[in-house]
This record gives sequence, structure tokens and C-alpha cells, in this order.
Amino acid sequence: MLASFPVRTGSRTSLVDVTRDVEAAVRELGIRNGAALIFVPHTTAAVTINESADPDVARDIDSKLSELVPDSASFRHAEGNSDAHVKSSMIGCSETVLVEDGRLVLGTWQGIFFCEFDGPRSRTVYVGEVGGGG
Repeated sequence: MLASFPVRTGSRTSLVDVTRDVEAAVRELGIRNGAALIFVPHTTAAVTINESADPDVARDIDSKLSELVPDSASFRHAEGNSDAHVKSSMIGCSETVLVEDGRLVLGTWQGIFFCEFDGPRSRTVYVGEVGGGG
């Protein structure tokens, strides 16, 4: 069984804290103890875990990724979003988070971020139980 939720991004690149949405999905799925897989089915987006207490951290990550992989005319891919594909591959399309007593096991400062690299767009994030029967 899977749960999903939409993410609407408002700019070309951004990191959106989706921790509460993932928590709601874990509750919906009834995961009490085990692990949840968070999956982003988009080739120009990603998901990561990092500090959520200070929004400057997400902005710094976004800024540094844009510095490392700038939007450039030198890419061969004709759609003009090759940098987004590279950033998505660098960060990755999934994260696994432990769940204990129905709660995500995250560090004090950690949050789960949807990473947009080719927005603004409407996206979908999926959550499933690792090893969950079906």
C-alpha cells in the first residue's frame, strides 16, 4: 500500500520541507514500527534529509548545487533542463526513514525536503512501508 501527497513549487529551484506530509502519510499507512520509503518519481526533482530548523541551510544547499551544476547552454539535452537532471541524480530520488511507535526517527534538527530543480511545477511524493506486505 502506498500513500502520496502533492507538492506545488513556486520557483525553478527550491527545497520544500515535507516532513509533516510524510508523517501524515506514515499515519495513513498505519506504520507503527519499521521503516518508510519516501520516493519522488520525477527526473528533475529529488528528496533529501537535512537540517530544517534554519531555512538558510536549504537555501545554501540550493545555492551550492546551482553553483556546482549551473544552467548552461553546453548541455546536449535539448529541453534546457539538463542541470536539473544532474542535480536530481546527485541528490537521489528516495530516502528511507525508520519509524518507531508511529513516529519518524529523525534527529533533533532533521527534516525531509522535496528538492525542485525544474519548476515551478505540481509534483507527487510517494510514501510506502519498507517490507510492507501487499
